[in-house]
Amino acid sequence: MTTLLEVQGLAKSYGGVHAVRGVSFSLTAGTILALIGPNGAGKSTCFNMLNGQIRPNAGSIKLEGQEIVGLPPRTVWRRGVGRTFQITATFPSMTVRENVQVTLLSFHNRLRSVIGFAGAAYRPEADALLALVGMEAQAQRPCGELAYGDLKRLELAIALANEPRLLLMDEPTAGMAPKERVDLMRLTADIARAKSIGVLFTEHDMDVVFEHADAVMVLNRGELIARGTPEEVRRDPHVRAIYLGEGLLYNAEGTAA
Repeated sequence: MTTLLEVQGLAKSYGGVHAVRGVSFSLTAGTILALIGPNGAGKSTCFNMLNGQIRPNAGSIKLEGQEIVGLPPRTVWRRGVGRTFQITATFPSMTVRENVQVTLLSFHNRLRSVIGFAGAAYRPEADALLALVGMEAQAQRPCGELAYGDLKRLELAIALANEPRLLLMDEPTAGMAPKERVDLMRLTADIARAKSIGVLFTEHDMDVVFEHADAVMVLNRGELIARGTPEEVRRDPHVRAIYLGEGLLYNAEGTAA
C-alpha cells in the first residue's frame, strides 16, 4: 500500500509545556486511522501542525514524500489535505449547494471573480459532491434551516471539494445522536476507501473508533503511547490505565469497562 503521510519526531512546546513530543507515525492511502487520548493530550495541536496552522518546533511532515512543514494552511489545502472541525462552519444564508460552490470556486482560484452568490459556477461538481454524501435533495435549502446531522454531512462534502488525498477530521461526530454518528462515519469510511483517501480522525466516542478505524493511536501528555488495531489498543494495559474510570474502553468480552 502507498504511504500517504509520514510524520517523524513531531514536537511542539509552549514555554515549558510540551504539547506534543516526538510523535511519529505513517498513514497509507485508503486507511482510517483514529487518534484518541484524554482531554489535553495534544490531539488538536497535532492536527493543527499537520494542516499548517501551527508550525512545529521540530519534526517532519511529508505528504506523498514531499515536506509540508512551514507551508501555510491554504497551500497545504491545495496540496490535497482536507479538514473538518468539531464545530461546523458554513454560511447560514447561502443554500447548501452555494456553500459547496464557494469552496470549489476558491479551490479553482475563481472566488474573486464572483460577486454575490455562486450562480451556475461549478454547479454539476457541487451537486455530485452533495449526492456523494446524500444531501442532493436539500441542495436549495438555506444552511440555516438544516438539522445538525445534515450540517455535518454538508461539511464532509465541503471537505471533499479540494479532491483531498488526506482528510483530517477533528471530532467529526461531536454533538450528534448515536445513529447519526454511526451513519456519518460509515459514509466517511466508504468514501475514503472507494477514493483511496487516507483519514486521520480524533474522537471521544469509542463505539465510533472501534467500529470504523483500521488502526488506533493513543496520545497522552503529548506522547504516543500505543498504536495497533482497535482490539490491540482496547486490550493494552497502559491504555486501560489511562482511561480507567472514564468508561471509554471495553473489557475482553466487549462490554463496557
